[in-house]
Amino acid sequence: MREARVRWRSFVAVGDSFTEGMDDAYPDGTFRGWADLVATRLAADAGPDFRYANLAIRGRLFPSVVAEQVPSAVAMKPDLISFAAGGNDVLRRTFDPDTLVARFDEVVRQLRSGGADVLLFRFADVMARLPGQRLVAPRVQLLNQAVGETAERHGAIMVDLYADDTFLNPMLWSTDRLHLSPAGHRRVAGQVLNALGVGCDEEWLMVPPHPAPSPWLAARAADLRWAGQHLAPWVKRRLTGRSSGDTVTAKRPQLGPLVD
Repeated sequence: MREARVRWRSFVAVGDSFTEGMDDAYPDGTFRGWADLVATRLAADAGPDFRYANLAIRGRLFPSVVAEQVPSAVAMKPDLISFAAGGNDVLRRTFDPDTLVARFDEVVRQLRSGGADVLLFRFADVMARLPGQRLVAPRVQLLNQAVGETAERHGAIMVDLYADDTFLNPMLWSTDRLHLSPAGHRRVAGQVLNALGVGCDEEWLMVPPHPAPSPWLAARAADLRWAGQHLAPWVKRRLTGRSSGDTVTAKRPQLGPLVD
């Protein structure tokens, strides 16, 4: 078992909305998410010298994450880096699997070059409740396969969310059906800490009961509300070349101590 007190005195999180923390809100409306939870737990072991940065920004595609965040993360020379990207790319018509897989290997090699431990993720099955499953599900499987192979090749630490059937529970997802709920983020944090060999609060791994089945008409009405509130704005952004993160900046752009 790794000792956080010795190994990890700094942590940089890289990625998109998954790592930014949508939709797990603090009281002030900013997002917490699994990375903040992990940082808090590691800081408890490492003490006041522990430092944390979160560069992730919602809506970012893989090339943007690599160009904008990876060089900064490497330059900070942290002990631990998390990298999760590609989830937005698999939803695009322009998805190029060969290019992404090859680039993924290069990025992980770069992240590992400075001696940092690197966390990678096989994504949970988010497509079970979303349209386009026939097109997107094989892309997710391809990306997850690349993550596993790259992690083994470069000695990265893999967090296998896809193997956790608990994520089929809709209570672990927010109302937009794409981002994690607070319970989902807590479970991811628990999975990360387990992969690191660090204990976590057992409540983080607790799963809410499945909701009672909805009558057919009520379920279809819920689908229509979801399409109007979440799917239609997403489609509009795609058609206009906009992103949910166009005006968003990283919430913790520099390595610094956690403040209670």
